[in-house]
Order: sequence, then C-alpha cells, then structure tokens
Amino acid sequence: MATLADPNFRARLSALGDKYAAGIPATLQAISAALSHCRNADSDAESLEKLHALLHGVAGSAATFGFAAYGAEARRIEQELLPLLGKRPAEVDGWEALAGQVERYLSWAARDPKAAVYAG
Repeated sequence: MATLADPNFRARLSALGDKYAAGIPATLQAISAALSHCRNADSDAESLEKLHALLHGVAGSAATFGFAAYGAEARRIEQELLPLLGKRPAEVDGWEALAGQVERYLSWAARDPKAAVYAG
C-alpha cells in the first residue's frame, strides 16, 4: 500500500471539514438573508444573482467535506435559478414556489446538513 506524501493529510482534511461544518450556520443565514432580499418589492436582478451565488458555493464545496445531500439540493435549486438570472424576482413566474423550495432547504439544512438524504 502506498504511503501518503503528507502523513498529516487526513488530520488536515478532518480539520477543514470541521471548519466547513462550523461555517454552515453562517452560510444558511446568508442564504436566508438573500432570499428575504429577493422577496422585497424593490428587489432587483442582483438579488437573484446573490442567492444563486450562495447556493452555487454550497453546491461546489459541500460533498468534499461529507455533506453530499446538502450540496446536491443546493445544486438542484441553483440550477433552477440559473435561467432566471438577469430578472427581478417579481418578474419570474413561479418565484414564490421556488422561494418555498429554498425555505424548505434552509429548514432541513438547519436540522441536519450531514444527512445522507434530503428530506425537505
């Protein structure tokens, strides 16, 4: 069996995972704030872009640290947001239904972001 070039690799990866997990509440708060901003009557196209960017960040990093379902659901939602970029939320048909999906995701992730299956 090959030896790792860096014997502390697993410990460092574990520490990064712990740091990632500790940051999840702040990430969820940022997503919640972006969602709230999208729901304001005066929200602009940048509001959806911010929400998309936050979900995209989760989608791209979560599985690396053992949060596969957390990342996969973020990916699913951010893919639904992608064709809406450049529009104001008020201009989007079905916006409230999509916003409800984000709310359910936030509620689920606050309970158990490391769950193996999304149950929102």
